[in-house]
Amino acid sequence: MTTDVGPTPSDTAALDALKRIKAAEADWDERLRTARHASNEALERRRVDADATVKAVAAEAEAERSRSVEKARAAAEAEARTIVAEGEASARDAGSDKGKRPKDMEERVLDAVLGPLAPD
Repeated sequence: MTTDVGPTPSDTAALDALKRIKAAEADWDERLRTARHASNEALERRRVDADATVKAVAAEAEAERSRSVEKARAAAEAEARTIVAEGEASARDAGSDKGKRPKDMEERVLDAVLGPLAPD
């Protein structure tokens, strides 16, 4: 004769404990999955924001470079005009007694230096 014995109270308690552990594991797996998903989304948003910031800063740097080049070009052109004007004035004055260099004023210098030495 065999008698089938059903689960004992200790078996039921152990089975309930395993079910609770399994449910806790499933709950934590879901929490981890949700947290991982949220952090990946946040990371992607930050990547997009960083890329946009880099592009904006690069565009601003290019604009600043262009402004600096244009400013330098204008200054160089103004300086070149001044140099050319001075050169043209010196060229005009070279043929007269108004020149800036001693060679241009040779007669005046000689008269001033040798004037008192000249015999009367």
